[in-house]
Amino acid sequence: MCTAHIVTPSEASRDFVQNTRITKKKLRELHGAMVDLVAIMNQPQRDQALLAEAGVSLDQALFRLLVGIERFGPIGVVELSDRAGRDYTTVSRQVAKLESLGLIERRPSPTDRRVHEAVITDKGRQVTDALDAARQRLAAPILARWSEEDFSDLVRLMRRFVDDLIASSSGTDKT
Repeated sequence: MCTAHIVTPSEASRDFVQNTRITKKKLRELHGAMVDLVAIMNQPQRDQALLAEAGVSLDQALFRLLVGIERFGPIGVVELSDRAGRDYTTVSRQVAKLESLGLIERRPSPTDRRVHEAVITDKGRQVTDALDAARQRLAAPILARWSEEDFSDLVRLMRRFVDDLIASSSGTDKT
């Protein structure tokens, strides 16, 4: 009688690492780079510099949520707070503040009337457009030392990595 062995995700990961050029050291280096990136992105002075370059006067916590609403919206407060890694009640108050400033509006979700989604307004889009332009100006001196090919590779591989992480965490990974 033949019995089948079902490979678990942890076994598949172990086998993948053992049977490829990916080593524990390289995985640790990747994780270290990601931790460094998150730490740099979370520095308050970077947000201040970006807001100043954009000519935008907005609380740092609000501007991050505004950008999140622009990128992921329409979005409910629960999902926004999850993505921001912040408490729901805090994010709810901050979304209300963005609404009072005319930067977003809230409307009932077309799929679930119990949920109110945040959607960026034209005024809010003007702010995020100014932030995008400022981000480009601030990044230009750093990226000027990169070849077009290197930069394109970075964008492509980052997108692939993030998409694979999302698929893996949502259970839709086909590997």
